[in-house]
Amino acid sequence: MIKFDAAILAEDLNSVPELARQIEDMGFKALWTSETSHNPFLPLPLAAYATQQLELGTAIAVAFPRSPMVTAYIAWDLAAQSKGRFILGLGTQVKAHITRRFSTTWSSPGPRLRDYILAMRAIWEAWQNNTSLNYEGEFYKHTLMTPFFQPSPIEHPHIPVYIAGVNEYLCRLAGELCEGFHVHPFHTVEYLRDVVIKHVSEGAEANGRSRNDVQMTCAIFVATGTNDEEIENQKVLVKSQVAFYASTPTYRAVLEHHGIGDLGERLSKMSREGRWMEMHEMISDDFLEKVCVVAPIDELPHKVQERYEGLLDRVAYYMPYDNNPERAAMWEASLKVFA
Repeated sequence: MIKFDAAILAEDLNSVPELARQIEDMGFKALWTSETSHNPFLPLPLAAYATQQLELGTAIAVAFPRSPMVTAYIAWDLAAQSKGRFILGLGTQVKAHITRRFSTTWSSPGPRLRDYILAMRAIWEAWQNNTSLNYEGEFYKHTLMTPFFQPSPIEHPHIPVYIAGVNEYLCRLAGELCEGFHVHPFHTVEYLRDVVIKHVSEGAEANGRSRNDVQMTCAIFVATGTNDEEIENQKVLVKSQVAFYASTPTYRAVLEHHGIGDLGERLSKMSREGRWMEMHEMISDDFLEKVCVVAPIDELPHKVQERYEGLLDRVAYYMPYDNNPERAAMWEASLKVFA
């Protein structure tokens, strides 16, 4: 059975406790935050304090601007406060954002993320077992931990790590080392099955694990409404988002898998020319149907279930949860199916 989760933007931190309580009471299984225009960790202690069973995670936090030690401290505290409900979701981001937005270094993002995860786990193990810290990897070295800076052991020291990715290396890394994988919203069922799940499974088998050891999750694109006009309006919005992702070379593999890599090149050119408002026109209805679930509100969860059963273990919609009355029917219809 697919678990149904919610994502929040948390532009107002003071609203998080009530929002989290609503999400838990309605029957969502997890609450996810993202690192876009706000810090992804800050809402989570507020949500943890206000809830009892809701899982809480980042989808995702950008790894490289924070050292493994910094992230290890944050995750340790959240795991303790939430009584084991915290999921640490990490991503690499792309070179331009790492070097120009965060002003940190970019090198070998896949191997570096692998080293990052191993470093954090070595730190957590030292804290939990009160042993010396002596981690020396390719990119990170952590060899100092004095009693003054060492947290106490916690009740739930095994912190699930999910990573996000699109291409082969990160898929295999998730299978090898991680408890979960954030599938990018910009995917098709064919790409998910033929590339993502294939490489996750290969990575898992290479380390004596199986695909079932990795929770596959995704905030999927949906276009829905109570009538045709509302659905068409939603389709335009989703096409704009799809066009943005398709214009980015990092995600070109999805297009190439379907033999339309030239579409990405045309969209990249349009983005460089500043023609953002026109780009959605390049996304056909046929291709939209491959990357987005299009259906009326009452049919939407059934189509999601039909598309992703056996492929994803949990889903959210690529839109933040809010208590807007206009969306209430959509959340209620979906929760009835995924309860």
